Formats: sequence, structure tokens, C-alpha cells
Amino acid sequence: MSYPLVILLCVGLLHQTGGIIRMDKLADNKICGDAECSHVLSMVTALDDFIAPDCRFINIRRGQMVYVYSKLIPEEGTGVFWSGSVYSERYVNQMGIIGYFPATVVKETQKFTQDTVQIPTADIDFYCD
Repeated sequence: MSYPLVILLCVGLLHQTGGIIRMDKLADNKICGDAECSHVLSMVTALDDFIAPDCRFINIRRGQMVYVYSKLIPEEGTGVFWSGSVYSERYVNQMGIIGYFPATVVKETQKFTQDTVQIPTADIDFYCD
């Protein structure tokens, strides 16, 4: 093996990131039940399947129930996305994976809070690991 190839290989291994990928922001503001977006806003039922196009999103299947933690406030010409986690017996005592999904593929079945706060989104809202 030649020295330039070894050096290139070593530099490539050292340059690896911690696995976090910064993605484009989907919105500048969001609606939450509290300032930390930790309270569930509502429960929704999926009307159709949704396959996540990238790591910011979650897969949902028709009929699944999803806890909604935040609702992105869309900018002109963009889609409406909500953030939540899929509810299932598997995640009863633990937090499921949280990600975005289009509001158009779900029906809100139960609201848990009427009091909401509008807060700006942060870059961390759109990171992937």
C-alpha cells in the first residue's frame, strides 16, 4: 500500500462526524403545549400510510395512533407538518421515536390541551443522527 493512500485513509477516518446530520428547517415557528414541547397536544389516527423521506420524519401506517408534541407553523407554499411519536403496545413504558409527518395523513381524535405556546424552531429540531 502506498503512503498517499494510507494518509488519505487515515484522514478520512479522522474526519468522520459524530453521526449528526443538519437538515433544512421545515418551519421557523411551532405550536407546543409547553415551552419544552414535552406535553402531548393531541392524539391522532393515521388515515393513510406515510413513508419517511429522510431521518427527520417517522413512518406511520394507516390506523396507527400517534402522539402529537408540536405543530409546525407553515410558511407560504410549504406543507403542514406535525411532530409526534407512534403509539403502540411496544412503547407503553418508554418514549418512542419522535419525528415529523404530514398533518394531511392523520385525523385528530383527541385534544389533551387547549393552552398552547408558539415558539421559534431551533436547528436541533431538524437534526438527524
